[in-house]
Amino acid sequence: MDEALRSVLGRSRDLAEARYRLEEAEEQVSEAWGSVFPRVDLNASYTRNITPAASFFPAIFFDPDADPDELIRVQFGADNVWGTTLSLEQPLFEARAFIGVGAAGRFRALQEEVVRGRTHEVVTRVRHLYFDLLLAQEQSRLLERSVERVIQSLEETRALNRAGLASDYDVLRLEVELANLEPQLRRAQNQARARERELATELDLPDGTRVEVAGELIGIDVEDLGANTGENRRILELMGVEPGVAGDAEGMDRLFRQALLTSSFLQQLEMEEELRVAELRVEQAEYLPRVALFGNYQVAAQQDGAPEFFATSGRRGYGRSLGIQVSIPVFTGLQRRARVEQKQATLRAARVQREVAGERLKDRLWTLVEEVDEARLRARGQRLAVEQARRGFEIASAQYREGLGSQLELTDAEVALRQSEFNYAEAVYAYLSNRARLDEEVGQVPTP
Repeated sequence: MDEALRSVLGRSRDLAEARYRLEEAEEQVSEAWGSVFPRVDLNASYTRNITPAASFFPAIFFDPDADPDELIRVQFGADNVWGTTLSLEQPLFEARAFIGVGAAGRFRALQEEVVRGRTHEVVTRVRHLYFDLLLAQEQSRLLERSVERVIQSLEETRALNRAGLASDYDVLRLEVELANLEPQLRRAQNQARARERELATELDLPDGTRVEVAGELIGIDVEDLGANTGENRRILELMGVEPGVAGDAEGMDRLFRQALLTSSFLQQLEMEEELRVAELRVEQAEYLPRVALFGNYQVAAQQDGAPEFFATSGRRGYGRSLGIQVSIPVFTGLQRRARVEQKQATLRAARVQREVAGERLKDRLWTLVEEVDEARLRARGQRLAVEQARRGFEIASAQYREGLGSQLELTDAEVALRQSEFNYAEAVYAYLSNRARLDEEVGQVPTP
């Protein structure tokens, strides 16, 4: 189990996708911070006038004695024109930008929780697939043992039949039993291979990789951890939360309070609600003025003839300016109001969703605790049934060999043993699976 969980945590494509989303959120935070930092722009241009622009003015402007109808051509600009502007803008007060930084931080926190929740989902899915494969392998092993027992009984019955101590019907009955078991064994083996492929795919292993999970459901004692050894013990140790006893109201309240603090699903809903509040404040900030400091530094130059970079100093002009700009939104066609109301509706929906999720979580916790308790009690009863069925088969086998019992009794004893063992394996499987689901609901999924 440890090896499987370590493998999926390092190779899961679902987790990789969630981590990429987190990286995107972190870059969005950096982008939001950029809106409150100063902005500096440098613009430079060069123009070559093939024919400089010109205009005509009355000559009387320049010579009072000139003919009033006479015009003089005046050229504007030179052959080469250079221009450079360095501008600076620093927001002094921009509520939308500052609130946006907080909203981006909340989005990043939400994505971090999404990664934690996705980790819980992946680990829980692997645990279920591990238990599914254990159950499929257990069913296959139990059927293999049944086939071996039936084959042994068939050989003994044939020997007795040759000695005249067993009828042909007894032999025929065992042959029919064996013929019925062999297809069941093949089906169980196919199911085990299917579960094996599903686990290999979840672990992102190469195609064709064979997977064998350690542990045996038939050998797990769910009530006494010390009675287990090896991988069976480790499977029971990898449990997150103690379910308690069904019907214990105080214990259920304690478990629910714990889930409110650690459930990834509820935490995501709570963070999403906080994000909706931040988005609402961003829209409301549109009603506030914007104040910014700005400055400009300009260099312009003109020169005729062959280009000389920014001409000589006598043909350059400089401009410097510094100021404060205040922008007050007055009317935007009711768009801001509509956006604010949209965000308010989204926030109310998020709150309702979180409240409903909390109530449904409590119901699921009650159900899971009851199912865990039922599976534990069922496993206790089935363990006793397995011991009795095993003892019954031993007695039936001994009596049949001594000629004191019938072949029908032997077959019934074998079927009872096989069914009891599988029922116990199913009870253990139900216990482990429900514990895994409970860990995910509470938000305390164990990892190696």
